[in-house]
Order: sequence, then C-alpha cells, then structure tokens
Amino acid sequence: MAKTSSPGGLKPIRRSDGIAYAGAVEQYLVNPAGIATNLFTGQVVAIGADGFITLVTSTGADGNSNNFPVGTIGVFLGVEYINGQGQLINDTFYPAGYAAPVGTAIKAFVVADPNVLFKAQMNGVIDQSDIGANTFFAAAQSSATGTVRTGNSTSAIESNTVTTAAAFRIVAVVSPIGDAFPDVLIKFNPGFHSFTNAVGI
Repeated sequence: MAKTSSPGGLKPIRRSDGIAYAGAVEQYLVNPAGIATNLFTGQVVAIGADGFITLVTSTGADGNSNNFPVGTIGVFLGVEYINGQGQLINDTFYPAGYAAPVGTAIKAFVVADPNVLFKAQMNGVIDQSDIGANTFFAAAQSSATGTVRTGNSTSAIESNTVTTAAAFRIVAVVSPIGDAFPDVLIKFNPGFHSFTNAVGI
C-alpha cells in the first residue's frame, strides 16, 4: 500500500517483455577527480561529454528545455571505490566531491537496459486514465533528493500526467489507484534514453 509519501526513486522490477530482472548492471566510471553532486541509488544518470557519469538534473517534463541529456543511460544502483585508507568500498551512493586516490577508479553500476520497468511512487493521486500516460520527475534530481543514511533516492514521479513527450510511460499500477501516493511501474520513453535515440554524446 502507498498511503504515505515515501518515494525512493526508480527501483528495477522486470523487463517490459515479461522476463524477470536478474540484477544486470553496466559499469561506468565517475570522474576520479570527483563530481559536485551525490549519486543515490534510484537516480537517473547520464554519460557526460567527458565520458564520465553525471547526475541528470532535468525533470524530463518535455523534449525541449526539460529534456534529459542525450547521454542518459539509466538508473544508478551503487558505486565501488578505494578510500583514503586503501579499503575497497561498495556503497549505495557516491558522496559528492570524493576524489579517488591516484591510480584508482570510481566505478558506478547502472541499470542501462532501456526495456527495464521500474517501480516508482507518484507524488499524488492518479486514476485509471493515467495508465498509459507519460510522466516525469516531480522535482529535479540533486544532491538533496536522496538520503545519506540509506543511500537511496527520494525522488517522486509527477502525478499530473501528460500525453505529450515526457521521460517516462506509466505501464501499470502496483498499489491501488485510490491510494494517496500510488506506486506504479514506469519505463523510459524512446528518445529520453541514450540507447533509444540516434544522437551521439
């Protein structure tokens, strides 16, 4: 049930063809000099022009000023790096500003398959007619849209759905539609994921 607001970003559930999600991730690199934003599990990330992972900070509300960057490649699920004491760290979030020791890498794990369905929480009530509609992040992702305690995103999905171009398609509901903050299954729309558009980074 989703009667209270407790969004957790995007959580992979299964593929849109019905095959179970088996935990597959791709490995990408965070700039070893560090980046200015936290990366939390469940946040959408992109490959920047430098080839390193960055946080997507647009809402995906349209295909213009609020579009995701062309390098958007999926959902962040964790990070691996060597800390200053030489210990191997596997964590659910990347702490903003962390720079890797010389000669080491910061590895980000990303659900990059554009056919994966993700569970996400809406920021308000929806009805039956919202199934099949498009939606987007209720607020832009940032270092503040997550919690260091759990390492998880706290981003919600906009309940005021649209029929025009937007980042995500609502495929199904998980909790009852009448709930105050229903959980839904969403997927990336073509063009909002780097693997479904023809534009290079």
